[in-house]
This record gives sequence, structure tokens and C-alpha cells, in this order.
Amino acid sequence: MKKKNQTSSKSKYYLVGLSLFCILLMVLSLFYNKAAAPFNGIASVTIIPMQKGINQVGTWLGDISDNFDTLQEVRKENKALQTKVDELITENNNLQEEKYELERLQALYKLDQNYADYEKTGAHVISKDSGNWFSTFTIDKGSRDGIKVDMNVMAGSGLVGIVTKVAPTWSTVRSIIDDSSNVSGMTLTSSDRCMVRGDLSLINEGKIRFEEMENNENKVQVGDQIVTSHISDKYLQGILIGYISEISVDSNNLTRSGYITPVVDFKNLQEVLVITTTKADLTGKDEKGK
Repeated sequence: MKKKNQTSSKSKYYLVGLSLFCILLMVLSLFYNKAAAPFNGIASVTIIPMQKGINQVGTWLGDISDNFDTLQEVRKENKALQTKVDELITENNNLQEEKYELERLQALYKLDQNYADYEKTGAHVISKDSGNWFSTFTIDKGSRDGIKVDMNVMAGSGLVGIVTKVAPTWSTVRSIIDDSSNVSGMTLTSSDRCMVRGDLSLINEGKIRFEEMENNENKVQVGDQIVTSHISDKYLQGILIGYISEISVDSNNLTRSGYITPVVDFKNLQEVLVITTTKADLTGKDEKGK
């Protein structure tokens, strides 16, 4: 009987304990719901923004990485494009140079046709004296190419000068603008003769001087052509020198003088034509004919 009472007493204790545990859980549940509200508020103010910030930083770092990779690709593409641009610029410069060379050669061909009676050979200018103007310069043809002293040299639309020195592979040319140059010229329309004198101080103004033209009844005016005279001892007849730009009667009233605009650009000479016959050669042939 005593043992049965002890078992019943234990069951009551278990029942009470279980009841108390349930009540405790209910109290804790109620307490948690009330206590969680402020914690949720604090979390919304601190932890959640922090988490968002961390996410944004992560996204930003990811974008930086992507942008860096993109930048590297852009740099590679830019380098390739710059190389291509440099190649195109070089190609364009070469084409421009070829174009200008073609234009110069076409001008020389036209000049050659205008003076078809004279045998000629082309030459390149390889050096010149100091200064802006081609008053004396060197060409890449010499005695091995048949060049001789006193051969006339042309470019542009007319007379450049004359060969003064010859070596086996090169020659020196003195142009008509040089201070020591004197060319016997004449007007194409009236054949009035004059002396064309070089003067480097005048070529800066784009002109050369002529003197000793007879003051006669022949009408000579601005725009008339001056060519080499038939009485010149070194220059072949009829090579264009330039056009009269100014003319006046001298104080002695016997002669006229003035200025000529030359037909050759003496600041830019690259190719020339050398007439391979000298005035002396022609004179010698004429004497044999007699």
C-alpha cells in the first residue's frame, strides 16, 4: 500500500513539473515577442544599414575590378588603333610625297616638251650652299653621265642656271639669282636685248634685275617675256627667264632697266633638267657647216 502511494506522489510531481514548464514557455514566448521589438528596431538602425553598406562596397569593388579589366582592354585597343593611325599617317605622307614628286616630274616633262629641240637629262639636287635660296647647288650627275661645264640647267618653266664644275658623279650649278651671274637676255616680242643680273638681296622680294635695254621706239611693257639671247656666249637661245614686272627709262635717257619675276622657284629645287649640248658645241657645229 505504501509503495502505491509513493508512485502516485511521483506522478503528481511530474504533472506539476510539466505544467510549470508549459507555463514557463508561455511566459518566455510572451517576453520574447515584447523584447524582440526593440532589438529589431536597433537592428534596423545599425546592423541592416551596415549590411547594405557592406553589400554596396562589395558591388563597388566588383565594378572596379570589371572596370579595370575593361580599361586594360581599352588600352590594348587604343594602342592597336594608334599603331594603325601611325601607319596610315606614314602611308598618307608617302602618298603626298609621291603626288608632289609626280607633279614636279610632270612639270619637267612639260618643260622638256617645250624645249624639244635640245637633248636633256634629268638630275636630282643633292646639296646647296647655306641660305634660303638655291644660288649654287650640287646635282647627282657628273662627267660619267655626260655632264660638262657650261651646260644650261632648267626647272619649273625655264632657266635655272649653268654648270660651273664637274666631277665624275656630281656637278655644281650656279643659278641666275647668284650675285656673280650675268645672263644676256631679250624680250620675246621685240627682241630688245638686255643684261639680266643676279642679286640675292632682290630675290627675297621675288625678283631679279635687268639693265642696258635700249630705249628705242619698240614698246616693252610689264608682262613681256624675257628669254635668253641669241648672242649669249654660254646660254642657249630662247630659254624663258621670266616676266617683266617693272620697267623705266634710265636717267641717261638712252637705256631702260627694271625687274623680272623669274619662272623658277629658287627656294624649292629638287629635280632639274640639264641640256646636254653647250653653246660652244653648237657654235663648233656651225663652223664645220661653213
